[in-house]
Amino acid sequence: MRKIKSPNTWFNSHQCDLWRWLLIGCLFSFVSGCASLTPQTSTESISTVYLQPSAPASAKPAADFNILGRISIQDRDQSSSGTFRWQHLASNDEILLFTPLGQTIAEITNSPEGVRLITSKLEAFYAKDVESLTEEILGWRLPLSGLQYWIQGVHSPLSGAEKDVNTAGQTVAIRQDGWKILYTHYTSAQSDQPPRPRVLELVYADLRIRLAIDNWNVE
Repeated sequence: MRKIKSPNTWFNSHQCDLWRWLLIGCLFSFVSGCASLTPQTSTESISTVYLQPSAPASAKPAADFNILGRISIQDRDQSSSGTFRWQHLASNDEILLFTPLGQTIAEITNSPEGVRLITSKLEAFYAKDVESLTEEILGWRLPLSGLQYWIQGVHSPLSGAEKDVNTAGQTVAIRQDGWKILYTHYTSAQSDQPPRPRVLELVYADLRIRLAIDNWNVE
């Protein structure tokens, strides 16, 4: 991992975007935080599907999306929460993390060239994968390679998985790569869009990451 000071030219060119999304993230944090997110209960039967990995050449990429939401992290050493904005494209990912009051915590960029994480102090860190970089700098691991699929309610095609599905065809849980992903809420179906995961929780050993998506934009 390499660390450099981020130049002021980078900050000036991105300052407007960061403050724009900072204010949006803060707004969603207060407005959406007022709603109760009590887990839904169901008496529907659950079936488990065992999935084999696809060949790399035939693996289907995750669909592009742009989402806003809230995030909380808990493990033996910390408990924190905030808001986030995540833009996923086939070629790259950009994730902005904010405190509950809207201050920028970090910007994470993932591209074919590698991963870059810029902190609130404008220090830039580089690594080959998001999971090891976030664990080193933020203190918790973000499984981006799988999460780009999991957040859409599907498994990553790159490794074997177990998926629990209810009678409505919705994913209830996924177990993959040492992670367990639990889905407790979906958005309401609309005429032009199917239901999408609204609240999900990722569990890996003592680490628990809870995501609540307040705005979905799938491209």
